[in-house]
Amino acid sequence: MTTAPTSHVRRATPALAVALTTALLAACAGTTDASDAATPADDVTTPVATERATAVARLAVTYDGGVLVLDAASLEVVADLPADGYLRVNPAGDGRHLLLSTAGGFQLLDAGTWGNEHGDHAHYFTVDPLLTDVTYPAAKPGHVVVHDGRTALFDDGTGDVVVVDSAHVDEGPDDHARTYTTPHAHHGVAVELHDGTLVVSEGTEEERTGVRALDADGTETAATDACPGVHGESVAADDVVAIGCTDGVVLFADGAFTKVPSPDAYGRIGNQAGSEDSPVVLGDYKSDPDADLERPTRVSLVDTRTATLRLVDLPASYTFRSLARGDDGEALVLGTDGALHVVDPESGVLVRSLPVVGAWEEPEDWQTPRPAVKVHDGTAYVTDPATRSIHAVDVATGEVYRTAKLDVVPDELAIATGESTHHHH
Repeated sequence: MTTAPTSHVRRATPALAVALTTALLAACAGTTDASDAATPADDVTTPVATERATAVARLAVTYDGGVLVLDAASLEVVADLPADGYLRVNPAGDGRHLLLSTAGGFQLLDAGTWGNEHGDHAHYFTVDPLLTDVTYPAAKPGHVVVHDGRTALFDDGTGDVVVVDSAHVDEGPDDHARTYTTPHAHHGVAVELHDGTLVVSEGTEEERTGVRALDADGTETAATDACPGVHGESVAADDVVAIGCTDGVVLFADGAFTKVPSPDAYGRIGNQAGSEDSPVVLGDYKSDPDADLERPTRVSLVDTRTATLRLVDLPASYTFRSLARGDDGEALVLGTDGALHVVDPESGVLVRSLPVVGAWEEPEDWQTPRPAVKVHDGTAYVTDPATRSIHAVDVATGEVYRTAKLDVVPDELAIATGESTHHHH
């Protein structure tokens, strides 16, 4: 059995070798306290990987004070990792690591689950999760976008964009990374496409105004200023990028931007859930420009093939952590009625509503925990801060087949799939 070469294993090896040599020499010399000689190895011990029959998915759940790592199948806590500050968490793109937004930047969390492909089969392993000492520095870590084997990090404090190969995200910042800085710092977003095009938001701290496309050399190839209040992105089938605006969405496809206007003068789309298996993008929809906190009951479906927008009425409101996509592209919305609403993205029909948690109300402060939903392999994972619980729901049948009580109030949720990231296109 071999352990995969991760950075912390590599670093540990020389010290470990020295410590073992010392211990062996002490043993040969006939001294009785060989254990003392071995102590230098204690702080560099490398956990031994366990081989698994299949990929082991793990869930990262943030709370005030740290992050829990759960086994996705059993919902048992496999690690409780302390961390300070208001924490956001995103998949890093390699199926194994997550990026935790901390005061210092994007800190790499090793969920301890991965796969190695060997031609027609793969080997899967797990180790104990840990918060590594690898950090991508950022003044105000913002959006993380993974697409097509590339991971793009956006620093809202500086406008710095860093794009790295997802498969090597654990190596931290290095000279091979693609870097770009927007003309002005803003709460923005960037995504890199397979041909090297970087789609990046444009704005200032006061207002966000548009979107630009830069080729692999950083030369602007297309731009639009028809996207007030730029927020959020998703990538749909065929490499189409959708960016939200206060009056619709902007699509980037085949090298050009297209505006899809909202039916209302103010019709804000800020949070989206795309699926690379679906040409339709699920988004939120807010139409009251004067609301301090609008509790919308409609979602948007943008068909990227026809550049059209459809609104779907739901029986309840929802929040920015409520949107997800099923494995077949189903549009999923976790309502304040406690149900997971399943919408057919092609017809806009509400197919079914699956009761999961008790009714809840959106808190005034966006940092206050509220239910979240993420989907993996046919299961929707739903957190419930009110009862300190997490539920596993079969999207096809609606059965809540497993529930776990937590010792903390769950906030954000992200998944490490444990699958190899070497995609065969």
